[in-house]
Amino acid sequence: MKTPTLADTTAAIISLIVLTGAAWIAVYGPETPIPLHFDAAGQADRYGSRYELAAVLAGLAVLNLLAAWMIGRQAESVAEPVRRKGLRRGQWLSIIIVGAVSAFITWTSLGPSAASGGSHPGAAMAFLAFILLITGATLGRVSPNPFVGVKTPWAYKSRLAWDRSNRLAGRLMFWLGAAGLIASPFIAPPLGFSLLIIGVLIAAAWSVFESWRVWRADPDRQPF
Repeated sequence: MKTPTLADTTAAIISLIVLTGAAWIAVYGPETPIPLHFDAAGQADRYGSRYELAAVLAGLAVLNLLAAWMIGRQAESVAEPVRRKGLRRGQWLSIIIVGAVSAFITWTSLGPSAASGGSHPGAAMAFLAFILLITGATLGRVSPNPFVGVKTPWAYKSRLAWDRSNRLAGRLMFWLGAAGLIASPFIAPPLGFSLLIIGVLIAAAWSVFESWRVWRADPDRQPF
């Protein structure tokens, strides 16, 4: 039986914490409607019950375990050390993102500002910028996997296309996240958050195009 790695153990611990929190919310959470969705200005535009919030968190916990397990098993089956290391990076990235999203959802729905029906000004922008920064710092070194990265058909048919499109996406997201973190205290939430979303969409489209362009020029590409 394979000994669990540090990433495997961390994923299990985070999922257990999130599941425990979800169970606590389902039993002891507020009986009044809870803000579950916010607009670009940080104002709640949809409310739900504690059971709905608990179900969302439980789903994230299961997703965290599933992603970590699948990427971890893929890493164990790879012989090349460089590719195995790249898959481990992807495993850690998925763990960090799911854990951070779970914490942010809990804070926005049950935190001090939840009673007023709004989140802290710039909080959503700062959180998204943080996720982009962490993702960008790691993405260019992640090996092909089914959960993390620029997962286009061309990237799966050409390792060169995977590497270059993910490096491009990583650089774009890193600098977008860095700019978002610096600007979040100074730009009004609707504008700042909208600009980040537009930046993400541009980065995604550019990276998808890059994967196709590199695949098309790669003499070692796999045909469809």
